[in-house]
Amino acid sequence: MSSEHSSKNKSNTDDLAFKDQFNYSHKNPYHDRLKTFDQFVMRDTESEDYQSKWSTEVFSNNNALEVEIGTGYGHFMLSYTQSHPELNFVGLDHRFKRSFSLAKKLSKLESKNFRYLRARAERIGFIFGENEIDKLFYFFPDPWPKARHHKKRLFQLRFLAEAQKVLKKEGQFLIKTDHDQYFEWMLEELSKQNYFSIKMKTFDLYTEQPNHFLASFQTKFEKIFLEKGIKIKALELINTKGEND
Repeated sequence: MSSEHSSKNKSNTDDLAFKDQFNYSHKNPYHDRLKTFDQFVMRDTESEDYQSKWSTEVFSNNNALEVEIGTGYGHFMLSYTQSHPELNFVGLDHRFKRSFSLAKKLSKLESKNFRYLRARAERIGFIFGENEIDKLFYFFPDPWPKARHHKKRLFQLRFLAEAQKVLKKEGQFLIKTDHDQYFEWMLEELSKQNYFSIKMKTFDLYTEQPNHFLASFQTKFEKIFLEKGIKIKALELINTKGEND
């Protein structure tokens, strides 16, 4: 977790982050250091000024917009953006030092078809407009394994509602995790909703779905999990927007 808030206030902050009145609050020195890369980095609410305007005012083209939630150390973003220069890509994470480290690597890339947000994923409904995103990625999120912390998990109905809103009809939501219990949690949350349909579900990606896109790359942490014999769980969800109207 970032140092935005004291631990006793984190639960309230997680809830508030979905609401209009949320304000970022922090004293981390990396916040100011990230301004070095303001040609492609946006901090806190800066990205929310471009809701529904990413194609026209940020990228100045009509290319597909794809978004990664929780870029971590950026292994997927670094590789994917360079192999797909025809896409517009937005990566976001809320950790400070890790964001600064990734920004330094991004600054050296040849293709600048991306923006990086030091922001909270709960804010995607304020960062992006309705039907603005073509594809959403969510890889190896913090599982918050302790029962008292489960309410901090991002993958809940309120987030799925926001994700459906910003994704285009039939847009993809692609997920990978190493954590058995969090994957079961995801499946339980999906059973309660009609925002997304499940196109692909696997408890062992590389054995059961070796030809799927999600098996075509491995992040740094994913390689460590695989070396330990941990099976990778994965989902391909499809936005059902309009089907239940």
